[in-house]
Amino acid sequence: MNRRELARALSDTESISAPERAREPWCVLGVTGAPGVGKSCLVDHIVQKWLESGEKVAILAIDPSSPVSGGALLGDRMRMSSVDFGEDVFFRSIATRNLPGGLPSRLDKMVDLLVEQGWTKIIIETVGAGQSEIRIVAVADRILLVEGPARGDVIQAEKAGILELADIVAVNKCDLEGAERVADEIQLSLNFSEGDAAPVVLCSAETGEGVSELLSTIEDLTAARGPAIARARERLLAAHQELLLSHPNFSDALKGLCDGRYTIEEAIDLLK
Repeated sequence: MNRRELARALSDTESISAPERAREPWCVLGVTGAPGVGKSCLVDHIVQKWLESGEKVAILAIDPSSPVSGGALLGDRMRMSSVDFGEDVFFRSIATRNLPGGLPSRLDKMVDLLVEQGWTKIIIETVGAGQSEIRIVAVADRILLVEGPARGDVIQAEKAGILELADIVAVNKCDLEGAERVADEIQLSLNFSEGDAAPVVLCSAETGEGVSELLSTIEDLTAARGPAIARARERLLAAHQELLLSHPNFSDALKGLCDGRYTIEEAIDLLK
């Protein structure tokens, strides 16, 4: 399948028939964090390092949906130079289309297709930290949470619950004042959680400092850190959402709610 055919297949997820990928060896890195912490620039460094080591890397950048067209805003493509590095890297912006969970429908099938087509590392970059971002654990094998020197970002991550599920935390912009203090605060917070605390790595997407250490730490993780029950819960919820959205009566139930033909109970009955 050439790149054009692959792009078309990812747009028509209903037609994807790729077998479900095995969870080992791991190949999917989920990257999340608040807007402005430097996720895209850090991902750019990670992609370059993986390409240098012979990996074939695919990036699925989950962009906010346009309120007019419903399409992706393509912001991440403009911040990544590695997308132009040749045939061993594939970049695709995907709109959330305002779906619950903060992730597009059938993202797991997109990943299955990429794995089947020979991509050895896949990065999924989410829109930004928030309660909905924990759904990424349903798809990714490893979760990288990116934080910055602003303490408010960390508080948001703690409130959202994503800090508890992160396998590794990168404090980006380590060349700025306050980065080490934030890293210490995150490590202290993680030390109060049950089980082994996620490693916290200082790095800079601006200078490249700490990126090699970050990659080594990601590769050396023995298993996903997040509680198995939380990961299983999100996978089940994601699958249930797929069933709901693909139900033949979904559009009718939605329109009926809008024009007052159905109550919420009647709409739910249509979807049983």
